[in-house]
Amino acid sequence: MDLDFERCYRAVDSRDQRFDGWFYTGVTSTGIYCRPSCPAVTPKRRNVRFFPSSAAAQRAGLRACRRCRPDASPGSPQWDVRADVVGRAMRLIADGVVDRDGVPGLAARLGYTERHLHRMLRAELGAGPLALARAQRAQTARTLIETTGLGLAEIAFAAGFGSVRQFNDTVRDVFGVPPSQLRSARRPDTGGAGTVTVRLAYRPPLHAAALLDFLAHRTLPGVDEVRDGTYRRGLRLPHGPGEAVLTPADGHVLATLRLTDLRDLAPAVARCRHLFDLDADPIAVDQTLGADPALAGAVAAEPGIRVPRAVDGFETVVRAIATQQVSLASARTTLTRLLAAIPDAPPDGPAGAGDGDPAVERLPDRQGWLRGFPSAEEILRVPDAGFRMPVGRRETIRRVARAIVDGELDLAPGGDRQETARRLTATSGIGPWTAGYLAMRALGDPDAFLPTDLAVRRGAAALGLPDDPTTLDAYATAWRPWRSYAVIRLWRAA
Repeated sequence: MDLDFERCYRAVDSRDQRFDGWFYTGVTSTGIYCRPSCPAVTPKRRNVRFFPSSAAAQRAGLRACRRCRPDASPGSPQWDVRADVVGRAMRLIADGVVDRDGVPGLAARLGYTERHLHRMLRAELGAGPLALARAQRAQTARTLIETTGLGLAEIAFAAGFGSVRQFNDTVRDVFGVPPSQLRSARRPDTGGAGTVTVRLAYRPPLHAAALLDFLAHRTLPGVDEVRDGTYRRGLRLPHGPGEAVLTPADGHVLATLRLTDLRDLAPAVARCRHLFDLDADPIAVDQTLGADPALAGAVAAEPGIRVPRAVDGFETVVRAIATQQVSLASARTTLTRLLAAIPDAPPDGPAGAGDGDPAVERLPDRQGWLRGFPSAEEILRVPDAGFRMPVGRRETIRRVARAIVDGELDLAPGGDRQETARRLTATSGIGPWTAGYLAMRALGDPDAFLPTDLAVRRGAAALGLPDDPTTLDAYATAWRPWRSYAVIRLWRAA
């Protein structure tokens, strides 16, 4: 976003929530930074600076406002839209790559040198990868302080800090108070060992019913379920298994996260936000799609439709392949049989979890947890009889699993969308429909379109649009860059 002073100041003066996460307002006279919608008195122009990231504001010596909590605002929608290096880097930092692998690991994932990556991030965001990761660690620490009964030393390492001193200094710098004062602000949650409850902010409107309806028709026993307006699913996280319980509410999604290892809090939050598409800009999407007379009625009737995404790219590709040329119900039956052929992980978590590591809380009781979808390694160990599907689809799944295990294919949101699509379509058994479906749901591409999809064509016909794939694909160019959202609306129209 171009941080034009007049445009930004007008947004601040009107307390426009749509700009939360797009930029941050620094007030030099008070030494704090806020989100644009902060309810405080609008600061004088001469005392205002605008920053493209919270990390940039922190680098300028400002602390987070305690009233509007800018560190908890929705993420910038541009990181969903952009497929360039900076957009990919932001998605990977949110997933905790810097905390796990350091800046060298992030640079290696992106294919750039550390110096060049630092230069690009500084130019666009006013802060390098370490500062951006530090800002995220501060937010994770605040969440753990306020919602768990963990000791502060345990929280320091769980949030990704290298030492207690670094943790104390960062919390003071970012929030202006020592960690103990943050704890006194709220009563810790008593949800049990490894349980954290957070509010995931979004930009309204959010059509929660459409999200839950889409997911409910695709649930798998033991993996995910929808019940009483709540979506619950198992997670495979970097340090062990977890579970997320997501309930849409007014202005936020209430997320109860059960984690084997609290170092996985930031990745779990990032994946849940990605799953529910919470960083989208629904106003921009609906304005573009609503300008088409064929979609205007649907947009007016159901504002805020999101693209239901995925917490696991490999799970999405297996689901997509299993659904090829069969009904959704038939694919669910096939996948349920496949899951039955794979034993769940031991109930005490991964081998060695918590051994002498202060970052790991005592392992929670996993009785009743949903499981994460099997990994590529687990799928490769399934015998032929366990697949219960045609040989062609079984071997396609195995080819994709081998490519992921060998590091030849990256289906994470931070992957290169164009390169991933090229490698997918080069794989025998995967065509444009499967690649486009994965781009939309796994990689988070907001502009993927599926003109050959039968339900898309039926939805188009129901709205009076051409249902011939070639003609429909040409017509859909008017919906750029939000064609993924158009796909969801066409599916609903069908």
